[in-house]
Amino acid sequence: MSDRMLTMAEAVREAMTIAFEERPEVFLLGEDVGIYGGAFGVSADMYHKFGADRVLDTPIAELGIVGAAVGAALSGMRPIVEIQFSDFTAQAMDQIANQAAKIHFMLGGALHVPMVLRTPQGSGTGAAAQHSQNLEPWFASVPGLKVVVPSNPADAKGLLLSAIDDPNPVIFLEHKLLYKIPGRDPVPEGATRIPLGVSKVVREGKDLTIVATGIMVNKCYEVAEKLAAEGITITLIDPRTISPLDMNPVFESVEKTGRLMVVQEGPAQAGFINEVIAQLAGSSSFGSLIAPIKRLAGMNIPIPYAPQLEKAAVPQIEDIEIAAREIVKNWR
Repeated sequence: MSDRMLTMAEAVREAMTIAFEERPEVFLLGEDVGIYGGAFGVSADMYHKFGADRVLDTPIAELGIVGAAVGAALSGMRPIVEIQFSDFTAQAMDQIANQAAKIHFMLGGALHVPMVLRTPQGSGTGAAAQHSQNLEPWFASVPGLKVVVPSNPADAKGLLLSAIDDPNPVIFLEHKLLYKIPGRDPVPEGATRIPLGVSKVVREGKDLTIVATGIMVNKCYEVAEKLAAEGITITLIDPRTISPLDMNPVFESVEKTGRLMVVQEGPAQAGFINEVIAQLAGSSSFGSLIAPIKRLAGMNIPIPYAPQLEKAAVPQIEDIEIAAREIVKNWR
């Protein structure tokens, strides 16, 4: 059992390094991933370790970057694309949604596109409206894409290794604020994979089920720890992969707790959490609810630049605590 505590940036880099060593067809391309080490330092010294043939600095041209990766994947390579900010994927959506996601199906399975697109997302860095969005609903709505949203270093490493193994495109969304934070759990040594499409029960309780993604998992965990001291116990579920989505742990938990709260950083309107609610509403577990479902999400506005407004635009620990306490105490 490993006792190594890594940051998410270190865990992602370790996963890429293992993949590079296992598979000569794996390479990394993107803006400043080489000599500079990545916009957030994730690739660090990989350029010096593996050379310019496998860690490729590109122009600022997201459509071209992803297009080159799709072509390389169709030719037998396994590219890892890094887009500096998830907001910039808008420039590449034709290649992502109309090429990478569809080629396997349009050709009757004759070809695959084993490409991973990694990109940082989320608020909290003062980067304002065009560099702070959470765009997972865009990708989750495209058939043919798998979408991963890790919340901790151990999961990030294992999920990224599985994403690189996958024969078709995977979007891997990393919250910027998690890059420099060690996780709660040790990161296993070696090439330990975590399968895509399997939700994780982070902790178990009897009073409330919370489903959260990305950095919100960490905030909800803090709330669960605090409320446990008051006698309110929470089951916290991290989907990890939002497409495909594993709802079985959610169904099982709601049947026990009778209450559900869903939490995400991005706006509630058309957000991923609505899919969780919809699938529960269509299941037999819906009848186990004894309280209305609570939806906690970001405001339906562009992320502001001013720090106090940026913080107010997305759920904070105190917001989650108030909502969790209310749903349990008001619905018995």
